[in-house]
Amino acid sequence: MVACEGGGLNTGAVAFTTDQLGTEELERQGLDVQWLNCTASYDGDGKKSEGPSASVATVANVDCQGEDKEGRKITVTGKVTKEVNGRCVRGDLTAKVGGKEWFHVEGLGNCEAPASDRPGQPGQPGPTVTVTVTQTIWCRKDPACVPEGK
Repeated sequence: MVACEGGGLNTGAVAFTTDQLGTEELERQGLDVQWLNCTASYDGDGKKSEGPSASVATVANVDCQGEDKEGRKITVTGKVTKEVNGRCVRGDLTAKVGGKEWFHVEGLGNCEAPASDRPGQPGQPGPTVTVTVTQTIWCRKDPACVPEGK
């Protein structure tokens, strides 16, 4: 059974999966990746003018920035049309290292891989999530509470 998010892609999942699989592919090809960070957003203005439709593919733009251990800039950019539970992304992706194309692929990962292979590798911990919560506390009766009673 596969869950759908409004007939489209989850940009967080696209960014995370592209980050993980892009790093793995760069390292498989011999690049010593220091770090890579990806973001994803919906194609166009981010608004869906029509409801979900089987005939309209949702596209996520992915933009990854990073650096190898020699200090060269890494970019992985492109469009993703499919993401499967951290196992794969499909679309059109290009990686550049130091301004030179490193790879250009139609996808990363194995969409048919067992779910236990993703996220994380066997025997290694999975990803963690950090959540920051900001809470406004009103303290108008306390004269030492600044600014303006917050």
